[in-house]
Amino acid sequence: MKMKYKKNDCRLYRNISLSKLLLLSFLWIPVTGVAYELEAFGTISTQVESVSPGTKTDNDYTNFRDAYTRVALKLGHELDNGVSAFALLELPFDTVNMEINNTFDQDRTVFDSTERLAYIQLNLPAYGSIWVGRGWEPYYSSVSASVDRFNSYYRGYATYSVLRVEQAIVYSSPDFDGLNFGLMHAHKNGYKKSNGQYDDRNQLTVSYSIKGTKLGFGFTDAGGENSQQLVGVSLSHKIKDFYIAAKYERHSSDVTDKRFYGNDGSDAMNFYVEYKKGLHKINGHIAKVDNFGGDIFHLGYEYQYDKHVKLFAEYYQEQTGSAITHERKGFADTYWREGGQALLVGFSFDFSKKFF
Repeated sequence: MKMKYKKNDCRLYRNISLSKLLLLSFLWIPVTGVAYELEAFGTISTQVESVSPGTKTDNDYTNFRDAYTRVALKLGHELDNGVSAFALLELPFDTVNMEINNTFDQDRTVFDSTERLAYIQLNLPAYGSIWVGRGWEPYYSSVSASVDRFNSYYRGYATYSVLRVEQAIVYSSPDFDGLNFGLMHAHKNGYKKSNGQYDDRNQLTVSYSIKGTKLGFGFTDAGGENSQQLVGVSLSHKIKDFYIAAKYERHSSDVTDKRFYGNDGSDAMNFYVEYKKGLHKINGHIAKVDNFGGDIFHLGYEYQYDKHVKLFAEYYQEQTGSAITHERKGFADTYWREGGQALLVGFSFDFSKKFF
């Protein structure tokens, strides 16, 4: 059985181009005076991989794959009393297929746009921050990011989080002695309703940090004809050179067939450990994610060559279809049922340039 899947079975779209909206914001904000800052930054990241899909026929291959290369432009302005605002536009670039496109979503199966990030944010020290546009969902930051700390293309999969959302308005509270919370409303970023329209996506997150320990909680209501909801919790702790984290997520829905993604009671369990000493880092991750990878094993090594360049090597294995795809392809060409494994080496180069 070939399962048709859109990341959390929802189409993430918007009515107007956020890149155009941000371009207008860049033109609207005056750029004179020392209180304004314009910065370009990004990451170039590519890997060479040997992939063995778990298929009956021999579909093994060795090739290059982009690992989420991005280029961003940020215009910020400092106001009085610590208040600040900025507009951010971040575009993906596939260094292997040589096109401005998201490596994961090459055919725009999930998103109907190209930008990775495109939002305007206002920071108020006493009241928190608020942003509007397309950005990282609070659930990912509070729950999933604790176990998502690899460098290759195969990061970001062992979670039910959609990572980024469009047409969103997000509020993040200030820090209350380590405690903070977030609220999100994303227009038509939920599941499809019986009338064919997409529902809204709403989120609540809470996190608490103290002495190297962080506890995160997230709740997502994505609606739709099956009343899809997701709850997740994570716990992480750093002690000297070690970092450990665990995550648990669970779906609640009207879907009873356990063969389908998002069925009621389906869950994801993750355990991550990391050791970092000097310029070297070793990390490992095991997970069990129902209907999106199954049993997952991920092992990595990273060497910080200098402040801009990282070299990495990783091994990734999944039981059922999640991240393993056809050669140089993305999400739409995933080996759905069979899963597979990948052995890779790669590099990333971070750059930034302040213009004023």
